[in-house]
Amino acid sequence: MTRTIQPAPAAHAAGAGAGVYKSKLISIDEAVSKIRSDQDVVVAQCASEPQGLMSRFHTAAAENVRVFSVLTLKPYDFYMRPDMKGRFELCSWFHAPGSRAALKNGTGTVTFVPNMLHRAALDRIQARRPDVFFGTCTPPDRNGFVSLSLGITYEKEILEAAKLVILEVNRNLPLTFGDTHLHVSAVDNFVEHTQEVPTLPAASPDATELAIGGYIGELVPDEATIQLGIGGIPNAAALALKGKKDLGVHTEMMVDSMMELYECGAITNRKKALVKDKFVCTFAMGSRKLYDWLDGNVAVEFRRGSWVNDPAVIRRNSKMVSVNTCLTVDLTGQVASETIGTTQYSGTGGQTDTAVGAKEAYDGLGKSVIA
Repeated sequence: MTRTIQPAPAAHAAGAGAGVYKSKLISIDEAVSKIRSDQDVVVAQCASEPQGLMSRFHTAAAENVRVFSVLTLKPYDFYMRPDMKGRFELCSWFHAPGSRAALKNGTGTVTFVPNMLHRAALDRIQARRPDVFFGTCTPPDRNGFVSLSLGITYEKEILEAAKLVILEVNRNLPLTFGDTHLHVSAVDNFVEHTQEVPTLPAASPDATELAIGGYIGELVPDEATIQLGIGGIPNAAALALKGKKDLGVHTEMMVDSMMELYECGAITNRKKALVKDKFVCTFAMGSRKLYDWLDGNVAVEFRRGSWVNDPAVIRRNSKMVSVNTCLTVDLTGQVASETIGTTQYSGTGGQTDTAVGAKEAYDGLGKSVIA
């Protein structure tokens, strides 16, 4: 059974939905108290993480609660404290410093959940319908719609399937377009928690990364559709692309380097074969400048990861070039991007999706680059 999101009635006037919103507004502690024992809780990822709510999860009077998350940004008490064992378990789709530290310290509160990004939401729903979804959004507009803002990689589909939906309203989130909007009637409760939106400092490439970035730049032709990951090497690759013409973007993650390539004229999205004239992404994380640039920017479309990262969709792009990084490569050419030896370091993410989709590009001109 899925939640049906209904559009706002045409008769709504200015301020429509305000009463519904106010009637659903509760405190953070009230929201956290709705977590019950033996439940599966899913939270939004990265810059969309509901930090006000997650910082209070440990206060819930519940046991055996599984919290599914991607790149958990903060070392929250609910999984960092050893006394949380048996009460909460962070089921991480992609490890971050906090989850790695908890695993190293043997708290018994973190586990890893393998997945293919374009199937993350579907596989989660098919395994077990989520009990609660916690996410973030902008304040409702005059027609009663909120924007999920910086990410709908799996969030929209989980929200539609969850038995209970609670959104944390942050006035500092940018208003984004695509498939990010929903009416207040589709949400069970709201909490208000305005804070600085989590940022990701741009990594400055060193000499080695700049050299690698230069080689990557040579592999990207004019009018290519690109996907870039994060880190020093992708940033170096972006620097090497500033002289290119009419590049387009179809990517999992929207980052500062793409904004900069657009501002210098290298990216225009005019020659794309799929969703022409638009950036396509599933989530964004970067600087405050990036968030301000995304705010109200109709040139950027956020779409679900089940579509953006589907290799069958990626292959429909022209001159598709996927650029990702890895941790190790063995002597037979096998690439490991999520483990170091026997240690789970991060997660699969969307690298396999984009690499396969690019190699299978319909025009025979696609490339997958692993740095």
